[in-house]
Amino acid sequence: MNIKSLLHHALALLIIWSISLQAIAFQNSTSANPHVWEMQEIVLKADKTYSNYYKDVTVWVDLKGPEFSKRVYGFWDGNNIFKVRVVATRPGQWQWTSGSNQSTDAGLTNKTGQFTAIEWTEQEKQENPNRRGFVRATPNGHALQYADGSPFFMVGDTWLAGTTWRLPFRNAATTNGYQPSPGIGFEDAVNYRKNQGFNSVSMIAAFPNWESDLNPSTYKDENGVFVRNAWEKFGYDVAAGQGTDASGGLSYWGTYTSKNMRDELGNLPFAMSEKHKGVSDFDRINPAYFQSLDKKMQYMAEQGFVPLLETIRRDAGPSWKAYFEFNESYARYVQYLISRYGANNFLFSGIHLDWIPKDFSLTAQEFNEALTYHLKKYGPAPFGQITTALIDHSTFTTFGHGNKVPWLNMHSVGNKPRDHGFYGPMDTLFNLKPAYPAINFEPYYTGWKHEINKPGGETPPPNSDRDNYFARAQMYGSVLSGGLAGHVHGTAAYDVTSTGEPAGARPQIWDALKYESGNQMQHLKTFILSEGNRYQQLRPYHQHLHPQKAKGSSIRGLDGWSLMMINPEKDFGLIYLENKAELPTLSGLKNNTTYSFQWFNTRTGEWQAAQTIKSDRKGTMTLPNFPDGSNLSATDWAAKIKANR
Repeated sequence: MNIKSLLHHALALLIIWSISLQAIAFQNSTSANPHVWEMQEIVLKADKTYSNYYKDVTVWVDLKGPEFSKRVYGFWDGNNIFKVRVVATRPGQWQWTSGSNQSTDAGLTNKTGQFTAIEWTEQEKQENPNRRGFVRATPNGHALQYADGSPFFMVGDTWLAGTTWRLPFRNAATTNGYQPSPGIGFEDAVNYRKNQGFNSVSMIAAFPNWESDLNPSTYKDENGVFVRNAWEKFGYDVAAGQGTDASGGLSYWGTYTSKNMRDELGNLPFAMSEKHKGVSDFDRINPAYFQSLDKKMQYMAEQGFVPLLETIRRDAGPSWKAYFEFNESYARYVQYLISRYGANNFLFSGIHLDWIPKDFSLTAQEFNEALTYHLKKYGPAPFGQITTALIDHSTFTTFGHGNKVPWLNMHSVGNKPRDHGFYGPMDTLFNLKPAYPAINFEPYYTGWKHEINKPGGETPPPNSDRDNYFARAQMYGSVLSGGLAGHVHGTAAYDVTSTGEPAGARPQIWDALKYESGNQMQHLKTFILSEGNRYQQLRPYHQHLHPQKAKGSSIRGLDGWSLMMINPEKDFGLIYLENKAELPTLSGLKNNTTYSFQWFNTRTGEWQAAQTIKSDRKGTMTLPNFPDGSNLSATDWAAKIKANR
């Protein structure tokens, strides 16, 4: 064989070897036999070079399997790497074919793969309920369940800054006996709450424009555009109230600078704009930041948590819309999060709209337009996750319902007012058609001294009986007003002030986690699920409590009210009576029927001995006195009634 022939032969072998390696790489990007609902990651490498991989390139796979055929979008993960994360929703054979808007890039298009998904055992499902499938609405629309029909009652906590370095992922073991203290890590906090019965935390994915710099926490730039309305970094003074700097170009509000919201390695979620000082370049995402968040999302998945992941806090909106094509750019970011975390069991919040101040935020309509634009361009999350929003007052009064807000399929109340004023809107949400699950995402926050956190004008000492009672009243009151999706506990250290920083108006996270109200959240779940999934059929029945409100009780407080839900058959009901509630008579029950009645201690999670009581010929029932023998509550109690068969 001559030299020329040898070279041709060697070249042919090299080509075959290269193709084989490429095929092996694609075959190995997913497991051969993954379990259903277990994330599989398909890695694609662009052959061509792009000036902006995030903005210019869209990749996807068309995924097909048993009773499933959908397009799943991928995301840019740095350099020339794109990833598509998928799950099998049923056991059996699955195939995928890749595609891209860059149709001539051979590294991104027409790649194929397949795998065979297998089922988890029942024991494995008990070890981690996420193996039961992603959370969705129950058939009647009022509550949540796993894909296999098992009930999911959200028991959540508020760690809005938990995505950042402030609650660092240490990749280190924790212990069940761990007690929160300075230096707490993400794994420590998750495990601590898991042992208290929690199954979710609420976090904001990114905080663009937030930095500890020479600008105050809230300020606008030389063009009059607000750059941020951030949480203060207490103790770091940069200004002295509202005013204008010496150059006449900078307006500011507040005394302190902003909290720094980078990841554990110092990464920002976006590159910073070269044109607009202090503003993120929302068209240039930083995958390294989200690689840090990946670890936290995966850890929560392994611990059986179903987090609420939010896009941004609303204060990034003004600069985003002023300097970028907002609908297109925001939709791209929303899809980036869905693509990156869409193979996780999570609830998605399109916007953290806790307040809609003029100039500090875009309007609800502006966010609604952008999120609707996203839905039309990319479609809903392929694996069926719920989409909601954290809101001020009510998502219904802010956005609307149904076709007016097509991207939203779970309602919420939150932020204001943190008193009885939540219960009317929650009742309204329950009665909307079609029915959506509903929840209170921002109720009373134990330990927080703030004007909007004062039921009846009170600010009790942190972790006092009264402080924890206010949180408890919101737990039971919100759920029994129709919020059957669950409840999110208000942890006042949501900003996660780090070790070495003064806490200021909010407590340190290691103190807030030990407040008794958090520990008492597990009793709410015990109470609601005491009859399995029967709670999912309950409906508000307050009008059949006589009296429903004690004399002198105020809508602006959290004392003196009683709340009740009952099923359509009127043979199962749950009741909550606040502190200072008058013992009510029940009406609208089955007539001449014997019921079992049990008091439930909301502070300890203990059931009192069952009693037998009977309704009269009109379906009216007189309740037994409170456990202390009185007919006027000295603290709050819950109760359950069941018709005897």
